[in-house]
Amino acid sequence: MKQSIVTYLAVFTGVVAAQTPDGFTPSVSTHLDVTFGSKAVLPAGTSLAKEDTAKQPTIAFAGANATETYLFFMIDLDVPSGSSRNTLLHAMIQDFKVGTDGKTLTSTATGPVSYMGPAPPKETPAHPHHYVEVLFVQPAGFAVPAAQASVVRSRMGFKLADFVTAAQLGAPVAGNYFTVTG
Repeated sequence: MKQSIVTYLAVFTGVVAAQTPDGFTPSVSTHLDVTFGSKAVLPAGTSLAKEDTAKQPTIAFAGANATETYLFFMIDLDVPSGSSRNTLLHAMIQDFKVGTDGKTLTSTATGPVSYMGPAPPKETPAHPHHYVEVLFVQPAGFAVPAAQASVVRSRMGFKLADFVTAAQLGAPVAGNYFTVTG
């Protein structure tokens, strides 16, 4: 019995720690609360309908620091590209600050890349698209690095790990992901 409890706790802890899909870089263990209207992305990996995700979500996390400014990303990991899959940057919104509740983050910014809701195509067989949301502390004077400007503008082929290195962002502070099927 004791062994069963230990095994259960180890599995449960592993599930709780995984706030980004397997193999996603950079991985994140702190949960980012992502809510589309009344639909919360909980647990990470929840499946949502395309129409529920049309508008930019509300984001929050318990570890938010009132003195920090945050940078939010949303990326589709599963865009069809010939016989393989590509990535698409759905949002990069800067200047998020902690609201009065000490947890919800708000921003009046609409970029550098405005929010674009998920719109996966109908595929046969149906293939769920994984949408990853990642939050970073935004460095003072943040700007999109020149070496990343063209891929950010085009959105297609965006590699978060490369952007993090070029922009010197450091480790992510929170993350989450959901799926939508076309």
